[in-house]
Amino acid sequence: MQDVLIPTAALHDWIERLFSAAGSEATEARLTADHLVGANLAGHDSHGAGMVPRYVSSLLNGELQLNRSVEVVSDTGSILLLDGQRGIGQSIAFQAMEIAIERTRAHGVSVLALRNSHHIGRVGHWAEQAAAAGFVSVHFVNAVSGQPIVSPYGGIDARFNTNPFTVAIPREDNEPILLDFATSAIAQGKVRVAYNKKAKVPPDALIDAEGRPTDDPAVMFEPPLGSLIPFAAHKGFALSMVCELLGAALTGGETSQPANFAKRYGVWNNMLALLFDPARLGTGAAFENEARSFMDYVQSARKSAVGEILMPGDAERHYRRERAERVPIDAGTIAELDNAAAAIARARDVDVGALSKLALD
Repeated sequence: MQDVLIPTAALHDWIERLFSAAGSEATEARLTADHLVGANLAGHDSHGAGMVPRYVSSLLNGELQLNRSVEVVSDTGSILLLDGQRGIGQSIAFQAMEIAIERTRAHGVSVLALRNSHHIGRVGHWAEQAAAAGFVSVHFVNAVSGQPIVSPYGGIDARFNTNPFTVAIPREDNEPILLDFATSAIAQGKVRVAYNKKAKVPPDALIDAEGRPTDDPAVMFEPPLGSLIPFAAHKGFALSMVCELLGAALTGGETSQPANFAKRYGVWNNMLALLFDPARLGTGAAFENEARSFMDYVQSARKSAVGEILMPGDAERHYRRERAERVPIDAGTIAELDNAAAAIARARDVDVGALSKLALD
């Protein structure tokens, strides 16, 4: 299915207006648009504008809550436990990270536990927020939805979600190193994009309901349902378990068990984030020199058929340059976005118009 090209600025404006029409205050609507379009710009379409229909359905079903502020549950200075009160994650996570950054400035280090947020989207966005302030950050995140979608290594039945792990390392004279990946072989949103495009997914990413490997994304959307599998077999499974236990159980959030499943459309995220100021180590110049020389050495390796040795974060920077003026969105997702706008128009009596009308010729 062919992609539709939408002007980047127009896409941001449309999403911002849509959430304003839905009931978000101005700052929340802007933060939501910043994040979703930012994910598209970074090449992570799975966490971009295509999430809007899910959010709208969650809102209209009484799951997602708008205009919530983080609640401080406990505060010992450098260690914080915050509750997102089911608020929209693009605002809740921003608020939480701003507090953690302020504490890191004061103490040199902070531990942020955030629970009960609606979907916080691309976690790399929050790591980049810390890196922009000059801080290293490490994030463990779990997700709870209507049902689990990832099978444990050695099992067939799904028991958890894609549980991302993220690290950002700022650099004084260059772009940060950014590691940001799902612990499943492929992100669930990428399966949704493939399904909408009527395309295949990479091999060794999905199994069907009987546990057989498949490249057909339909097994995640059409009964009998299959599941995603962890990346790197037992290694991805083990890291996903750590994300579940640190991101949720330790923060007092909900793990992915039937008693905690969202009603239908909601996606609840819990996150444990560790931030620290690398300047406090006093190794700034040595770090920059060693990092630069090591990266140069790694990239001097003979090239394989892949053709390029990228550093973590390079792919996102490439996409940002490529998509600065226009964002490709598949036609199936465009139709879902138009339907979401129509649903808001019916529910709120404010019509922002169809996104498809903004498509470039």
